[in-house]
Amino acid sequence: METASAVYTVSQVAGYIREYIEANPALQDIWVTGEVANARRYGSGHTYFSLRDAAGSLQSVMFKGGQGADNLTDGLQVIAHGRVSYYTVRGDIQLYVDMVRPAGMGALQIAFERLKERLQAEGLFEPSRKRPLPKFPARIAVVTSPTGAVLQDILNILRRRYPIVEVIVVPTPVQGQSAAPGIVAALDQVNQLQGLDLAILARGGGSLEDIWAFNEESVARAIFSSRVPIVSAIGHETDVTIADFVADLRAPTPSAAAELVVPNIEDLRTDVREHARRISESLRRRAGDARVGLSLAVDRLSASAPSTLDLREGINEMLLGAHAAMSRALHLRRTELNGLEAQLRALSPNSILERGYAVVRLGPGGPIVTSAGNVAPGDPLEVTLGDGEVEATATSVRRR
Repeated sequence: METASAVYTVSQVAGYIREYIEANPALQDIWVTGEVANARRYGSGHTYFSLRDAAGSLQSVMFKGGQGADNLTDGLQVIAHGRVSYYTVRGDIQLYVDMVRPAGMGALQIAFERLKERLQAEGLFEPSRKRPLPKFPARIAVVTSPTGAVLQDILNILRRRYPIVEVIVVPTPVQGQSAAPGIVAALDQVNQLQGLDLAILARGGGSLEDIWAFNEESVARAIFSSRVPIVSAIGHETDVTIADFVADLRAPTPSAAAELVVPNIEDLRTDVREHARRISESLRRRAGDARVGLSLAVDRLSASAPSTLDLREGINEMLLGAHAAMSRALHLRRTELNGLEAQLRALSPNSILERGYAVVRLGPGGPIVTSAGNVAPGDPLEVTLGDGEVEATATSVRRR
């Protein structure tokens, strides 16, 4: 368009208009809300429709493969995402839609969908990068609020199922403006711990606003870059966050996470006993087969040789030696298994209490007292011993 007096073809003007519109970045990534009208879906899978409100109308099209085409029903209020361009053949300005959602989802839900799509395109949700969890973890970190019921639920389940695991609590706020940077800092601390097998990132249920920290991009990237496998355990089973998509494993609830990351020690004891039984039966069966084979060999020698007395004596000695070796092997296996079972019993919390230790809580069912600084004179105490509980009152506190 060089001068006002120049004469242009229709296609030149139409092309100029299209280039002008498509050069505006605000029109190339835009959300539009309105009522669907004149929706027509063709066999090709494309849908042509209008978006309108009280003051205007916008021709729109969604090609096959767009998300949410089922929402394109006349009279339905929707929010559509796409780009604006100029269709030069008919001279129409059109909205080319790639996603449609029912109106009323709110700004947070739209932000969630946009971040989800962008991170998915970057590969942060790729299943091939997710790491398997160790079957027998020795050290587990729990990243959550130190004051919520979620932490106690997780600790109780871990102690019951696998009391030999070491649990490290990494506290962080899980709601509010400080939650996202707090979670990022806690995950950084997790990655500085030595010998850590995995970490559980947990929070109780709540509204979309309550759990929004787990939809922040900074939290998603902190999970993605973690060298320690992360298990997300956020809210209820129906709550889904960006953190769930990035984590190595998503647990439906915090309690389920504790169940998933450790084995049941009682199941392990049963497996050990079953393996011992199979080993013992295998050794007896092999020894019996060897004894029968030797007896048959002796009989064959007796039939073919004038005298087999010396040979029989030698074979009897070999049998006695084999029997003694088998007995020693069985005894050794039983001793090893008894030792393992004794170690497991020694690590049981009840065994520790029976040796004279005690667990002190602030009142019945209260938090465990881990420091003298947590108790003040006059506080009610519950002391758990190996054979029962004692209720007491703190008369004085002396710190070392």
